[in-house]
Amino acid sequence: MDRAGHEVVIVDRDPNAFSRASTRGVLTRDFRGDQVVGNGTDVDVLRRAGIEKADGFVAVTEGDNRNIMASQIAKHVFKVPHVVTRIYDPERAETYEKLGVHTICPTIEGAKHIERVLMERT
Repeated sequence: MDRAGHEVVIVDRDPNAFSRASTRGVLTRDFRGDQVVGNGTDVDVLRRAGIEKADGFVAVTEGDNRNIMASQIAKHVFKVPHVVTRIYDPERAETYEKLGVHTICPTIEGAKHIERVLMERT
């Protein structure tokens, strides 16, 4: 999104996460966005990241509970119009979708991809 000209802010509670992301090629050298150290469920941290003017919010921590909490704060407290949440647990993902939370579930998407690959080869 950064390469497409969108303003991107990344929040992580681990200050070393940004350098690890760069080393792994997740964040490229030409990344122009901001990096904010803090907890993505903390409203003060989110304000520092500029959530009040955000058009979109994506929660992709390693924990489903943190992701859903951060997404609910973005959606209901700050009225961010487009919120996407990564949820690993397929049952939770389905429940949150029914509650109006747009979820991406790598477990479900991975299973679908495996099925497509296998079906193409038969």
